[in-house]
Amino acid sequence: MAQTASEIRYLTPLSVEIKKKKYCRFRKSRIKYVDYKDPEFLKKFLNEQGKILPRRVTGTSLKFQRKVSNAVKRSRHIAMLPYVTDLMK
Repeated sequence: MAQTASEIRYLTPLSVEIKKKKYCRFRKSRIKYVDYKDPEFLKKFLNEQGKILPRRVTGTSLKFQRKVSNAVKRSRHIAMLPYVTDLMK
């Protein structure tokens, strides 16, 4: 019994991947200053090893990505964030 393409049925419908449009959370929230003394906020821009996530992942604009990276580096310098870790989150 050969089935044709129209006879193939699935238990669950095929998932269609819809890409969400990336947006800069700083421009949306109208944040002008990235505070380096707020490690909980800066952890959103770090992965589990403590590396800074790239713009293409976070959706942050170039202007604010530079501010985030400087804030993370300053926060690391005064020991509010670790340079390297096994499991940060």
